[in-house]
Amino acid sequence: MEAWRGAEVPVLPGSGAEVRLHDTATGELTVAASGHRASLYACGITPYDATHMGHAATFTAWDLLVRAWLDAGHEVVYVQNVTDVDDPLLERAERDGEDWRQLALRETDRFRRDMEALRNLPPARYIGAVEAIPLIDRFAERLAARGALYDVDGDVYFARSMDREFGALAGPGTASGLSLTEMTELSAERGGDPDRPGKKDPLDPLVWRAERPGEPSWESRFGPGRPGWHVECAAIATEYLGPSFDVQAGGSDLVFPHHEMSASHARVACAADGGHAFARVYAHSGMVAYQGAKMSKSLGNLVFVSRLRADGTDPMAVRLALLAHHYRADWEWTDAVLAQAQRRLDRWRAATAPAVPADPPAVRSLAPASPAAEAVLATVRQRLADDLDAPGAVAAVDAWADAALAGAGGAAPRDAALVRDTVDALLGVTL
Repeated sequence: MEAWRGAEVPVLPGSGAEVRLHDTATGELTVAASGHRASLYACGITPYDATHMGHAATFTAWDLLVRAWLDAGHEVVYVQNVTDVDDPLLERAERDGEDWRQLALRETDRFRRDMEALRNLPPARYIGAVEAIPLIDRFAERLAARGALYDVDGDVYFARSMDREFGALAGPGTASGLSLTEMTELSAERGGDPDRPGKKDPLDPLVWRAERPGEPSWESRFGPGRPGWHVECAAIATEYLGPSFDVQAGGSDLVFPHHEMSASHARVACAADGGHAFARVYAHSGMVAYQGAKMSKSLGNLVFVSRLRADGTDPMAVRLALLAHHYRADWEWTDAVLAQAQRRLDRWRAATAPAVPADPPAVRSLAPASPAAEAVLATVRQRLADDLDAPGAVAAVDAWADAALAGAGGAAPRDAALVRDTVDALLGVTL
């Protein structure tokens, strides 16, 4: 599956610091990349209603991580999936009398256009569940070879009892501290079937759903059917990033069951490979509310990037509205939030647009920018390295812009150019 066109990223002087992320599993700040190769798996959309502000906030957060990694000199390998066949997608297609394939294609394309407009850098691998079915099948066979799968009326389930570390991400004693009862309730709310008769454990997740009349299906070693959600991400992540990688990222609503189950699958399937399996660090973004409730497809209280764009809103104002909030925070989208972001964008553009043109790069490099402009670059780097503190980075640019606009002569061309490049390369905002 094709991703979207990536924006050019200016090269900044020097290099950034190593990013430390809040690891959900430990509750501690942890260096995000373990070596020169920095690897990220971000759980993507189920394409039946994209791209709302919750999506935009989440994927913009991971874009900040990618940009900060690049600035620190890492080789970045970024993988993102698209769950282009699943119950919610099929239910929406049936409700609207639409072919599920066309619905998935249309919404995936809308998502691509929105990501490009927001200047989120594309993943190196953008993988749909349908195209990944052969590798999911091979991955599931590894689970079967470990004795971790069992049959319930033709459906294939994973026995969580095979993973002695189950609950390491969401269980008691971790940052989220979920009890068994809470896990069971969340499983029921988020696509699981804890009450199904015949299961060995209520929390055991579905790996392969046997063919049902009127539903799409594919051949596999378990018979015709389609994959479960959790095994999809486990298979794609380990296929393209290896059995161990740096960061698993997603919304906080994915901590359990999705990320817990995907990691559990990988720990069992990759046990023979030795060493740590799956992600070293788990990063989760907060929820975006609208009109007093969490923005969600089920509630229908969605604000869409594409609709704002169609109404003439500058995508950079949308991006700045997102960056005004820390990625782990829960917050509410309002018209006032967008208006404030537009005013900020206008100020930044005014401050970085001096009366005389900036020198070309060859000349600019001969005479450095002033300490004030260099301090903006240093502070933005420092703030992003500290758990992607975008609000702190934005505040540094605000302070510089206010001072530049208050000065009689405005910003010097080289200063304006450095700040403009800093904002572009690290915050993804083009001025």
